[in-house]
Amino acid sequence: MRRLRLRWVPPALLLLALLELIVFILVGRGVGFGAALLLVLAASLLGLVLLRREGMRAWRGFRAAAESGQPPGPRVTDGLVGLAGALLLALPGLVTGAVGLLLLVPPVRRLARAGTQRAAERRVSSVVAGDLFGPRRVRVRRGAPQPPPTTMPPQQQQPVAEPGAAIEGEIVEPRQP
Repeated sequence: MRRLRLRWVPPALLLLALLELIVFILVGRGVGFGAALLLVLAASLLGLVLLRREGMRAWRGFRAAAESGQPPGPRVTDGLVGLAGALLLALPGLVTGAVGLLLLVPPVRRLARAGTQRAAERRVSSVVAGDLFGPRRVRVRRGAPQPPPTTMPPQQQQPVAEPGAAIEGEIVEPRQP
């Protein structure tokens, strides 16, 4: 599965380079090539400054969470999103600079942080996710419980709980093949 995803990296990078070139030419025609070049250089310099600042901020956030006994995951994902934004801004190009700048805007950063956290939680076990991100939130539906699909005969099935009754349970990790 991982190899299948890595197969698309070279064509994606080629398309990104082509897109950067097209956008640079269009912006260069609009504002002049000298101004477009200065814009790319200024964005890259800003990205380098922000890369250092975001790296230090992420490290301080991680240390503060670790020292206070809080789960470090939310601080780490926030730091990763900030670092990714600064890195994209530091790369020479108008498209990557715009995406990097967007990742540094607080509402977009919150969305990206939530997506990064969900992706990380899917890739690690429940125990590790709990240690990194703290207690998990689960959705609970009210109403009559639906019996799970089963292949057991009806005599061996567990009785279904009354509506509104509390049900004790635990999260069990699926077995890895």
